[in-house]
Amino acid sequence: MSDHHLTDISFASLNLPEPLLQGVQEAGFGFCTPIQAESLPVALAGRDVAGQAQTGTGKTAAFLLAAFAHLLKHPAAPERRPTSPRAVMLAPTRELAVQIHKDAEALGRHAGFKLGLVYGGTGYDEQRKMLEAGIDVLIGTPGRIIDYNKQHIFDLHHVQVMVLDEADRMFDLGFIKDIRFLLRRMPPAAERLNMLFSATLSYRVMELAHEHMNEPQYVRIEPDKRTADKVTQVLYHTAMEEKIPFLVYLLRHMDPARSLVFINTKDMGERLVVWLKANGFNAAVLSGDVPQTQRLRILHDFTDGKLPLLVATDVAARGLHIPDVSHVFNFDLPQNAEDYVHRIGRTARAGAAGDAISFACEKYVFSLPEIEAYIGHKLPTAAVLPEMLPPLTEPAPGDLPRRDDRFGRGRGRTDGRRPERHGRPERAGRPERPEREPRERIERERRERPERAERAEARPAPRPVSAEPAPECKPVKPLLRRTGRETPAIG
Repeated sequence: MSDHHLTDISFASLNLPEPLLQGVQEAGFGFCTPIQAESLPVALAGRDVAGQAQTGTGKTAAFLLAAFAHLLKHPAAPERRPTSPRAVMLAPTRELAVQIHKDAEALGRHAGFKLGLVYGGTGYDEQRKMLEAGIDVLIGTPGRIIDYNKQHIFDLHHVQVMVLDEADRMFDLGFIKDIRFLLRRMPPAAERLNMLFSATLSYRVMELAHEHMNEPQYVRIEPDKRTADKVTQVLYHTAMEEKIPFLVYLLRHMDPARSLVFINTKDMGERLVVWLKANGFNAAVLSGDVPQTQRLRILHDFTDGKLPLLVATDVAARGLHIPDVSHVFNFDLPQNAEDYVHRIGRTARAGAAGDAISFACEKYVFSLPEIEAYIGHKLPTAAVLPEMLPPLTEPAPGDLPRRDDRFGRGRGRTDGRRPERHGRPERAGRPERPEREPRERIERERRERPERAERAEARPAPRPVSAEPAPECKPVKPLLRRTGRETPAIG
């Protein structure tokens, strides 16, 4: 951590329990960040906290230390069962839940708590067995936690600490009903410690805090300053077909050690990775459709430096602590102003410096005024010169995703003809259907074929129809409908 990013308040002065202080020292932390210095004294005193700070300023460590300290100072009830967790920490995404669990293992390694990690996409039976064996701290995403809770694998009757991380993102992803479902099954808010942390605190998040927290104290660190000081931001107005060549040019000349490239759709991410690999860059795509095990492996390789370039949707924009990210590229300008802040917050973390480069193409430039209004200043712009658009090596045809062209616009014809569908030839190349022969020609051919007439004469004559009248039939009396009083007639 940079000294300019820290306060003069040390963790040793906060009266933390000795096991936690030992874990903090082994993690290399000596002094608090501003959000930690403001929120930890309040939470350690047993009061609820709703904290807001810039991304990458240590909110995760703040609520982990406060939660562990509360559990150490307040023993569990004697009637508590092992399958009843003492603390529940909810995160909006699987990646963020994994990150919280990793930090919890580091900070609480000497506290003796059993940590449980629950998230969707993989490991259903393994997670179930882990919950049945008993845990103290449950970390995970709302959907999978509710699934196990409805199966009565664990209960929430003895929760002493509740944490909501990235609460505004919970609303964006539609998790608010799930959050309320879980909160209503916990003890009353006055009987537990509640903490809510996020990079932004909207009115709906504050309403949630008032409803399910016990008079929380709001802690805001520079709420009017949306972006970090040491992020160098620049904007390039590029055409759609210029974005990939220009990105390749920047990657070659900036030589970034670890870079994040944000895109808005997974299809664009797949195409971009193919072009980057064809031009000598080791890259991988991270989106919501990538299987969970593969996503964790990609994040692990990117964090360890084995993967220098990660192309990602906004699934990687929040909560993930990836150290030493030197450059963030907004290949597609985000359509939400808050997402811009979270994206560029992946660099310049913990007081370090970083660069944020954004491309404003004709498709996504319409969100630029909203972004500039949200961050409170105009983005500095730079020109795209012709020499910044180098020729590229085209990928092999089999490597390109379907409907791909050079720069992601979709392959389509330029000759005005429809493409082939379902293996049929194009309409322009189909042979015309033969016209039906006129009836007079058919009749003439029939008269010219004597064999047909001979076969017709050889056929037996039809049986003559008798002229005698048909015998009369006796009339049948109509059946009476049953009404309960009448008897049907029998003919």
